[in-house]
Amino acid sequence: MSRLNAEIRDANLTYLMLAQQMLRVDRAEGMYRLGISAEVAEIVESLTTAQLLKIAASNMLLAQFRFEDTLVWSLLASPKRDDAPSRMHAAILMASRTAQAG
Repeated sequence: MSRLNAEIRDANLTYLMLAQQMLRVDRAEGMYRLGISAEVAEIVESLTTAQLLKIAASNMLLAQFRFEDTLVWSLLASPKRDDAPSRMHAAILMASRTAQAG
C-alpha cells in the first residue's frame, strides 16, 4: 500500500469515527454539520468497527469540500487573526447554501 493510500485510509477512518460521534451526541446538529440526510446518518451510526475499517480502506477520500464558492473560502482564509465578522459572514453564506441544497 502506498503512503498516500495509507493516509487516505487514516483520514477516512478518522472522519467516519468523528461522524459517528457527532451523530450520537446530537443527531440533528451532526447531520447539519456533515451535510447528510437522515437515511445516511442512520447508516453511518449503525456501522460496526469491521465495516468502518473496510470502508476506510477505500482508495477514495470520503470527506469532500462542501463549498465551491470562492467568497466563502476567502472569508474563511481571511489573514486577519480574529476576524469574527468575516467568519460570521462565511457561516451565514454556508448555512444558506446548505439550506438551498436541501
